[in-house]
Amino acid sequence: MQKTKKSVAKRFKLTSRGKLVRRTPGFRHLLASKSTKAKRRASRDKLVAEGHAKPLKRCLPFGL
Repeated sequence: MQKTKKSVAKRFKLTSRGKLVRRTPGFRHLLASKSTKAKRRASRDKLVAEGHAKPLKRCLPFGL
C-alpha cells in the first residue's frame, strides 16, 4: 500500500482538475517591510509548475 507523504500533503493541495496549488513562502512574518503590492500577490495561491508537480503528485496517491 502506498502511503501519503504527509510533508507534501501539508504544503500542497490538488485542484479538481488535478493541478497542484501552493502558498507563497515567507508570508508569516516581517510583513511591515513588504510592499502592499507584494503582500497582495503573495496572498493568492499559486500553481506549481508542471515539471515540479509530477513527483509531488506521486506523493499524494489518494488526491487529498
